[in-house]
Parts: sequence; C-alpha cells; structure tokens
Amino acid sequence: MDYFNDPELNGKYLGTITKDFATASDTIKEASYQIRKREISQYPVFVFARQTVQLGSLLINGDELDLQWHVFASYLEILTQQGIVDPDKIEDFKETWKDPDEFCCLFVVDEEFTNFVYIPYPED
Repeated sequence: MDYFNDPELNGKYLGTITKDFATASDTIKEASYQIRKREISQYPVFVFARQTVQLGSLLINGDELDLQWHVFASYLEILTQQGIVDPDKIEDFKETWKDPDEFCCLFVVDEEFTNFVYIPYPED
C-alpha cells in the first residue's frame, strides 16, 4: 500500500474516526502516557487502519469492540525507520507536534486517505 499524504480529512472519515476515537480514547491516552513515561518516545502516534497494517503494535482490535478502525500503537522513530516520515522532515513533524496530554496524533491509513491528524482527547 502506498502511504501518500492527502491533505483533506473529509466528513466520511471524520465521523467514523471521531466515533471510534471516543470509544478508544481512554486506552489510547494511557498508552501514550506509558510510551512517554517509559522513555520509548516523546512522540507517540496511533495508527487508525481499517485493515491490519505493519505500523506498530495492535492496541485495539476494532472487530472485538465493534469499531470500524483498528488501532495500532507506534511512535515517530519507528515510522521514520519504516519510511512513513522522511528523515529530512522529522524537524517539521516535531514543529507541528501538539501536547500529547491533550491531543492524540493519529496516522489514518485507508485506501483513499492517508495522513496524520491531531484529535483532542475528550474532556473528563
């Protein structure tokens, strides 16, 4: 699969991603915290994919929770090694980084759309 950047997150994706993210956000937020606390990376990224991908470790099997998306835990350094983030663009990536206690960095992977998206965690 080609992981090209499509700059537009259309309504079709936004609705399903938001719905599934709301269900999975507590688990994702805890995983983000653990990745940073254990000093694995300061840049956790969560891959939302409709099918199994080799971009991190499976965190949430969408089929088990009746979700449309599977969630994989990853981070910047791994995505760079896998060629998703160009090594020349790492600083650009870090400049756009948002507070991981407030926002989740998603890498959405689907046949028609592939891009990084920041989504705020729901407020308690």
